[in-house]
Amino acid sequence: MTPATVECDDAAAAPGGGGDTAESYLAARVLDALLREDYGGLAVRMTRTKDGVQLVLPTGRRVRLSPGRLYQDFVVAGDESLTLDEVLGTLAGIADPADAGGVAAFTEECRAALRAYELHDAHRAQVLTRLHHEPALPSTGSAGVGACSTVAYETLGAFADHPVYPTSRSRLGLSDAEVTAYAPEFAPSFALRWAAVPIERVTRSGDLPPWWPAAADPSYVPFPVHPLTLHAVRDIPGVVVHDEPYLVVRPTLSMRTVEVDARTHLKLPLATSTLGARNRRSIRPGTLGDGARAERLLREVLLREPDLDVLLADEQTYAHAGHEHLGWMVRRLPPGEIVSVAALLAPSPARPGSRVLDALAGRHCEGNVGALLAGYLRVLFAWNVRLFVTYGVALEAHQQNLSLVFGDGTTRLLVKDNDGLLASPDRLLAAGLSVPDFADRRLLTDDPHALADVFVTITLHLAAAAIAFGAGHGELVAEALEGALAPYGGHPMARLLRARTLDAARLVGKSMVSAGTLVDRARIGAADINKHYGTSGPNYLRRHPRREANQ
Repeated sequence: MTPATVECDDAAAAPGGGGDTAESYLAARVLDALLREDYGGLAVRMTRTKDGVQLVLPTGRRVRLSPGRLYQDFVVAGDESLTLDEVLGTLAGIADPADAGGVAAFTEECRAALRAYELHDAHRAQVLTRLHHEPALPSTGSAGVGACSTVAYETLGAFADHPVYPTSRSRLGLSDAEVTAYAPEFAPSFALRWAAVPIERVTRSGDLPPWWPAAADPSYVPFPVHPLTLHAVRDIPGVVVHDEPYLVVRPTLSMRTVEVDARTHLKLPLATSTLGARNRRSIRPGTLGDGARAERLLREVLLREPDLDVLLADEQTYAHAGHEHLGWMVRRLPPGEIVSVAALLAPSPARPGSRVLDALAGRHCEGNVGALLAGYLRVLFAWNVRLFVTYGVALEAHQQNLSLVFGDGTTRLLVKDNDGLLASPDRLLAAGLSVPDFADRRLLTDDPHALADVFVTITLHLAAAAIAFGAGHGELVAEALEGALAPYGGHPMARLLRARTLDAARLVGKSMVSAGTLVDRARIGAADINKHYGTSGPNYLRRHPRREANQ
């Protein structure tokens, strides 16, 4: 097994086998992250000699580094072989004593991530074969080699690692059996459990779908419960858990959201953490309402901007009962072939050795991968630049929350899960829009640099660069962003965004491992761990690698 060969060192491709190489791959990703975030002052251990740039570990071992193409200046050289124990020993040696709890939690994350690689390797071929024989639904209007169902693309998206968070495979607290039974990369199906919640506790918006179970007692409301959250719900006073499961579903890429049918998702609290011990997958009661308010704001924008090829998932039907483990949201999807952006670099089940991206290009762009990516980046930046410049809005829509929708000869961008956006009240009012009454006031700011931080770290790094550079077409990113900014000339917000992206000496990054797990929260000083910055990397937009012929 070897990690997939791609253009950028930070590409999201996971290794395709097990054993020592998988461990070395994970160990290098972890050490890269610690170096990128300069945790414990690790960067001062870098040295340059006649043999190149090296990182001196606390044990005295010298690890050779090579230039990093995305997100950071240097990464572990590809031919270095590291063990996880070496890297975790380095972490323990440089950690602040105040971070002991975080270091222990991250050590557990690393062990769980390595085990997840081993499990995935054991099931990978069987899952790909199953997906190959699972045809796309006729309603997608797609046919030919490489077409998949919507949930199959979600499964394939789970084959790819997060571009920067090294232990993204980790599901803390879950057994091997639970991971294979419920994680999306294994393409399982399972039945939901249900609980009866006293009606006086329930806040609900929207009409229930026809498949919702009827209440046996009108004084209670049926709430769906993910099997992994059952133990937590049983402990909630006054809530009755039903013995019989009902409604077979399949997990989407986010794991806590499941597919009910080809056009319907159901988002549920999950009693685990991903992308950091503090990044809990439960659902705070106010989050669902804020997501619905954010969606309505974006729909108002789209009414004013009919030239944008953007669709929004309908996320207006939800309920909660004032508890992080009692809530749900029904997501309704539009017609067409829906392909998660996170799946683009994943292997195509029907064409060994090729990617989903290649199969899509073959069916929709006469085999021209560059044309497909250019079209995606054009829509992505047209939408996000207009939101930023005209309305003062920055979306936390990364590759997991974005999809391409193919249908009727048009490619559109589908956006979902908007509860993490950042919006400027002043800019909204100036544009003639009302300011949403968000329960979480952290969603509002009049600091344009805070908006730019979200744009750079989410739209640019994750939604654009990770995909385009990983596909070998990194030159398209600067070109598409330049084109999106051009119509705004000297507009102050456009000038700011250009200064923070195309013209910047360096690009801001998020300290995801430090904020999500390692550093004691009192020392972070960030109101939102998902918007904690402090790292920077080279501006890859100022380099324009040429694409290979016929790629």
